[in-house]
Amino acid sequence: MKVLIAPLDWGLGHATRCVPVVREFLRNGAEVEIAVVPANAAFFREVFPEVRQRIAPSYNIVYPKHGFNMGLWLIKKSSHLNAVIRYEHRYAEEMVERHGYDIVLSDNRFGFYSTRAHSVYMTHQRRIAFPPALSALEGFGIRWHNSLMKKFDEVWVPDVEEFPGYAGALSHVEGCPVPLRYVGLLSRFAGIGPDDLHRTAAPSGRNILAVVSGVEPARTQFETALRQVLAQVPGEHVMVLGKPQKGMHSWKEGNIELHNHLRTEEFARAVKNADWVISRGGYSTVMDMAFLGARCIFVPTPGQYEQLVLAKELSSAGYAAYIPAHNLTLGALEKAFRTDVALPAPPRGDLLGTAVRAML
Repeated sequence: MKVLIAPLDWGLGHATRCVPVVREFLRNGAEVEIAVVPANAAFFREVFPEVRQRIAPSYNIVYPKHGFNMGLWLIKKSSHLNAVIRYEHRYAEEMVERHGYDIVLSDNRFGFYSTRAHSVYMTHQRRIAFPPALSALEGFGIRWHNSLMKKFDEVWVPDVEEFPGYAGALSHVEGCPVPLRYVGLLSRFAGIGPDDLHRTAAPSGRNILAVVSGVEPARTQFETALRQVLAQVPGEHVMVLGKPQKGMHSWKEGNIELHNHLRTEEFARAVKNADWVISRGGYSTVMDMAFLGARCIFVPTPGQYEQLVLAKELSSAGYAAYIPAHNLTLGALEKAFRTDVALPAPPRGDLLGTAVRAML
């Protein structure tokens, strides 16, 4: 059985959550290849050096400078996005015809399906989050998303079926136009529990791990804000810049140790050694931190209402602290440090393995 897996290239989160999917197909004897873009090719080469890569179309997403313009920006870019969706569908059909894939799995790529192969669409955001002023239009967003799902043979949701799960209202929506499976939390750290890594002696002050992610210019804006505020926090901190394409370069600036990228076990160890993890509120990060037992402060990307909804829901449930991007200050951090939060441990079970074996 030959499988092509294609993650969306809006940041690195879609790539990281495809790691357990690739592993599960390989474990069950499938021949797996990955459709990559240059931005995530280095990451997949590190994790799966023996897996063949195919170059896929890129969405080339660059966010607006000001997040509150996201709605207007999406309307402005709709013709570009639709063109990419049409092109990636032609690409998927050509790849299946040329290389004989039996299964095509798309992680949030709207057009990555084939009429000649069993096509799976994976998403946690069945309900597309709208800004508060447009929340009444979410029903239209659900119907639009369902119209795209109809092109696939089944839908996988990386969450648990019992509400609220980890993604809350985003992943739990009534009705689906094709068969649907909840495949559990997906993390490249599955199997690495918080007790599997030895914690090193903590330096004086706090030990914070800051994880930078996302697309430009929001990624650099977040990095700059983190550098400024962490320089004011006593202790020795680590910042991972989310740039695997830049190699494993590391250096020190003041009380901050910076890394372009960390390998999986090194990253897990950094989480284990941290008192707090500060990151964007992307869902892949939420799943990773749940597996690693981290205490988290989420700073949603401006304009990404999915992250805002997740951060608020997790904060209300006592699972994580939440700071708006415009309020990332020393005072806001100190207030977050006084909260008592913890992400619940992932439930036991093998939902992903069951889904893969049923398909194969």
